[in-house]
Amino acid sequence: MRTLYRHARLATMTDDRPWGWIERGALLVDGEQLAWVGAEEALPAGLAAEAEVGLGGALVTPGLVDCHTHLVYGGDRAAEFELRLQGASYEAIARAGGGIRSTLAATRQASDDELFESAAARARCLIAEGVTTLEIKSGYGLAEAQEARCLGVARRIGRELPVSVRTTSLAAHALPPEFEGRADDYVDALIDWLPRQQAAGLVDAVDAFCETIGFTPAQTERVFAAATRLGLPVKLHAEQLSDQGGAALAARFGALSADHLEHLSAPGVAAMAAAGSVAVLLPGAYYFLRDTHLPPVQALREAGVPMALATDHNPGTSPVLSLLLMLNMACTLFRLTPEEAWRGVTVHGARALGLADRGCLAAGLRADFAVWDAEHPREMAYRFGHNPCRRSFHGGVERSA
Repeated sequence: MRTLYRHARLATMTDDRPWGWIERGALLVDGEQLAWVGAEEALPAGLAAEAEVGLGGALVTPGLVDCHTHLVYGGDRAAEFELRLQGASYEAIARAGGGIRSTLAATRQASDDELFESAAARARCLIAEGVTTLEIKSGYGLAEAQEARCLGVARRIGRELPVSVRTTSLAAHALPPEFEGRADDYVDALIDWLPRQQAAGLVDAVDAFCETIGFTPAQTERVFAAATRLGLPVKLHAEQLSDQGGAALAARFGALSADHLEHLSAPGVAAMAAAGSVAVLLPGAYYFLRDTHLPPVQALREAGVPMALATDHNPGTSPVLSLLLMLNMACTLFRLTPEEAWRGVTVHGARALGLADRGCLAAGLRADFAVWDAEHPREMAYRFGHNPCRRSFHGGVERSA
């Protein structure tokens, strides 16, 4: 089916023009792909389409990409939110058995269907705002069978909901209680699981939490070496609470991305630039933890490091389910421009997942796009608390969550 969508304002995100803007544009969708994108006045003579749809001058953008989420888990951590407001630190809560370990217990106790239903409800919130691609990490099972079933639930989200899902193994997220005091043994164990996860088709990439309350750079390097031997790309939770040199370590392995980065150093910026790694900024966690140490946005900008944005949805430090809200937070808290923020949830978000077939509106790419009740995308970075997404298309098919 070839459908021509006409009379649209297009923010294609394709080139050096601001926004890749086309004031009166059109898109030809052929099956799952965009066959032609451009100004209406440049439509090729004799262009064949089985249907034409007028969009009435509506804004059209690429489908949004949320490139860092932890959607699959059991329970919640509202009680810890209250404790932090009473003065307890994230580190203190984690060391007392809260934090990730409390979610670990709830996740292990939940059935597969319970995990799916809760994760699907969260995913639908994102889909309703024009998200067409999601990354979902494991990391709340922390045992072979538990991690596998969480990854399996993430795969099921991609099969049963109208959204593309990339799965990331984050077994190196925290130390489970059965390995208390034996972090190196746990790293040995998760390295042993990894080939079986890959063989089962459960994993697209490998991540780790390199931090004083997570895993050391040496332990992280072992995980990355194992992933590399399997041909799996890597990414890293890096420099969120302290500078562990994680971003530079990730860059040595050609990481797709390093994420958080509030404490990123100048050498880390240079290493990421040289490796072509994406900096994934997570303003939801920065806001929720009431952090005051800003990521080095200007240094990243000057070095030419692409900056993506994501919700980092998780139960402990960023229980946010609005990628549109992240646009405003990135501009307000991190001083990104609206266009930088938008490129962060489209073209650079896709790049952070190693996906070159989406994130822009261009011929030959996936027909993932959203239609907005707005005249310009800067409006979504400016205004929050509502959802102006009028329609969205995933692989050329209009969908609802």
